[in-house]
Amino acid sequence: MSDCLFCKIARKEIPAQIVFDEGDVLAFKDVRPQAPVHVLIIPKKHLARVLDLSTEDAPVLGDSWGGNALADRFSVRESGFRLVVNNGPDAGQAVAHLHFHFLAGRPLRWPPG
Repeated sequence: MSDCLFCKIARKEIPAQIVFDEGDVLAFKDVRPQAPVHVLIIPKKHLARVLDLSTEDAPVLGDSWGGNALADRFSVRESGFRLVVNNGPDAGQAVAHLHFHFLAGRPLRWPPG
């Protein structure tokens, strides 16, 4: 989608603090962080929500999603991190482009929301 904010970031038309860029996946720091480490992981291909994933999108959910690289980069492999995906407005999805929130750097409470 030409007007999608995250598509523009993926095409590098809008600046972002990119921390991972490999294959079909891009990760960048959230502009409104909810934890000391708050990174958004997106597929470069436009998918509006998690329910739009198909079997052809499997690489997005495989090793290429960046979790290992992000855990190492932010030194949270041992202490842990949370990976969150919101699907739809009632779940809090504010941008209609599939994205995962990688949150770490402090104890995260449960249940969320």
